[in-house]
Amino acid sequence: SRIVESGGGLVQPGGSLTLSCKISGVESDVYVVTWFRQAPGTQREGVSSISISDGDTKYADSVKGRFTIARFTISRDSASDTDTIYLRMNNLLPEDTGIYTCATASGRIGWWSLMPGSSYKTWGQGTRVSVLS
Repeated sequence: SRIVESGGGLVQPGGSLTLSCKISGVESDVYVVTWFRQAPGTQREGVSSISISDGDTKYADSVKGRFTIARFTISRDSASDTDTIYLRMNNLLPEDTGIYTCATASGRIGWWSLMPGSSYKTWGQGTRVSVLS
C-alpha cells in the first residue's frame, strides 16, 4: 500500500487547514487510519483516527471540538482502490505546529489507535503544519 499526504502550510493562530491522506493498494476495508504529529524535540502523538469499515472516529483530547476526520472512498473493487482521509483543522493553535503523518493499521478503532506503535505498518512522508503569528 502507499500513502501520500498533502495540505500542510503556514497559518496564523485561529486559522484553518485541511490535510489529505491518500491511501492506495489496500485490498481490505477493515483497517484504521490515524493522523499523527510530531513537533521538534517532542515525541510523536496520535491526533485522530478513523475506521474505514464503519466510520468510527477517535480524537486526542487536545484537538476535540477543533479537528474533524472524514473519509472518502473512490472504489473498493480492485487493487488500485483508493481511500482519502481528510483532517479538517479549525481554530489552530501554535501548539498544533508539527509534521503531520498518516499511517494505517489492520482492524478497527480501539484503545491502541492513537498510539504510534507497531500496529501501524505503513506510513506516509508527512506534511508540515506551522501555526505562527
